[in-house]
Amino acid sequence: MAAAPPESDEDRGLYRIRAVSEMTGVAAPTLRAWERRYGVPAPERTSSAYRLYSARDVALVRQVKALCDAGVSAAEAADRALRQTNEREPAPLAADADAFAAAASRIVEATRSFAPHEVEAAVQRAAMLGGAREVFERAFAPAMRAIGDLWHAGRLSIAQEHLASTLVETATRDLLRVSRPGAPTARALFACFAGEDHALGLLGVALAAQALGVRVVDLGARTPPAALADAVAALSPDFVCLSSTVPPEGAEARALVRAYADACGSTPWMVGGAGARSLRALVEKRGGSVPLAGEASIEQALADALRAARKRPRPPPSPRR
Repeated sequence: MAAAPPESDEDRGLYRIRAVSEMTGVAAPTLRAWERRYGVPAPERTSSAYRLYSARDVALVRQVKALCDAGVSAAEAADRALRQTNEREPAPLAADADAFAAAASRIVEATRSFAPHEVEAAVQRAAMLGGAREVFERAFAPAMRAIGDLWHAGRLSIAQEHLASTLVETATRDLLRVSRPGAPTARALFACFAGEDHALGLLGVALAAQALGVRVVDLGARTPPAALADAVAALSPDFVCLSSTVPPEGAEARALVRAYADACGSTPWMVGGAGARSLRALVEKRGGSVPLAGEASIEQALADALRAARKRPRPPPSPRR
C-alpha cells in the first residue's frame, strides 16, 4: 500500500483552543459552536479529546470572523470560507517569488476573465497574507493600479473595473476594521469630497494613520460639508482627512472648499488624492494643507498631525440631543 503523503506544517495540529481564541479574537464557546454547526474548522483531537488546531484552521477562523465582522451571517460566512478553502489551490510559488505580487496578479487575471467568484476568492486570499497595511500596499493597491491601466487602455470594461473596485474596497474596509489600534492616542475623521466615489486611496491613508495609533472614523464616499460638520461637532476629532480624485472646478470648487473649511472650524484638516493638487491654493487659503510629494509626504503630514494632537487638549464631544 502506498504511503500517505507527508503532512504539511499548515495542516499539522499545533494549537489548543485557548491559544486559537487569543490569536483570532474568537471566544472558545464560539469556536466550538462553529465546529458543531458548520464544521468550521475541523481540528484534530488528541487521545484525551483535546482539540488541536493547525495553521490552516487558524486562517479559516480568521476568515470567518472577518466576514462576520463585515455583516455576513455565521452560516453564510462559514460556507463561503469553506468553499474558498476547497477550491483548487494556485500553483506553488517559486522560492524567490513575491507572494503579494502573485496575489495582485491573481486579482487582475480574475478581473480580466470577468469571473466574480474568482475575483472575490483572490481578494480574500490576498487579505490573509500579512498585516493590513502590507496587504493594501503590496497587493490591493498594485492590483487596482493595473486594473485602472487596463481600463484606460480599453482592455477592460467599466463593469469589470467596478467589480474589482467594489470587492477590493470592501476587503480594505474589513482590514481597516480589524486593524484598529488597541489604545489610540488620537482620533481623525476621513471622508471623500461630495460627488467623489473613489474611496480606496483614502482607505489606504487611513490604514497608515491607524498604524501610527490614530483611531479612524471613516465617513466614506460623497460626504457633503454639512455631514462633516455634524461629525466634527459630535466627535471632536484631532484632525480631518479629505480626498478628491476628480476635483470640482471654478466657482463650485471655491464654494466646496470654503464649506469644508467652515465644517472643520478650528480642527486641522488636509486634502489628498489625485485631484488635490488643483485645489491646493484654495485649501491653503482656507487654512488646510495639501501633502503632494507622494507617500512620504502623506506619512509626514499624518505624523505632524498626530504630534500636534497629542499636545492639544481635546474638547469633549457635543452632547447628543
